[in-house]
Amino acid sequence: MAESTPNQRRMHRTAFVCLGVAVGMIGLAYASVPLYDLFCRVTGFDGTPIVRDSNASEVLERSISVRFDSNVAPGLSWSFSPEKPEVTVKLGETTTVYYKVTNTGDKPATGIATYNVQPDLAGTYFSKLECFCFTEQTLQPGETLESAVVFYVDPRLAQDSDVKDLSSITLSYTYFPSKAGKPVAEATSSTTPIAQ
Repeated sequence: MAESTPNQRRMHRTAFVCLGVAVGMIGLAYASVPLYDLFCRVTGFDGTPIVRDSNASEVLERSISVRFDSNVAPGLSWSFSPEKPEVTVKLGETTTVYYKVTNTGDKPATGIATYNVQPDLAGTYFSKLECFCFTEQTLQPGETLESAVVFYVDPRLAQDSDVKDLSSITLSYTYFPSKAGKPVAEATSSTTPIAQ
């Protein structure tokens, strides 16, 4: 068996490196969505509220209004609304707000809620302690479900020059038709039944 020349060894090494880079790029492409989601949840980037286990914040005298927006994507015959459209809270104060969702259709339907905070920069300071988001819900025709969101606005907001003068934050939820625990990306029109 003939020994490989230095040129052949370099070609083999280059081929293996190129193959490794291609496999790595494909892996990153598949991992990018969950990694981005994790990044947003940890940092509050892009209006994503931070999820916390508890509130150890000092409550300040400074207040801020929190507005609640509720939406239902096409293809899901649900009505969805907060108990109050807006509350005024002190920075650091733990607050609970309830949402009510009702299946107004004539068939069982499954949905999942996603959320964001506006303005985007406030996401870093909006901390959720409990939430119904990303939990798949199946409602029978006419069934109503009441769910809570427990949150606080981190007092550090008052020290951030980009948002310290902010007077209100909007927490927006949207229910999407769901399949296998994920929102259905291409929701059909509300007259077309969703496959369960």
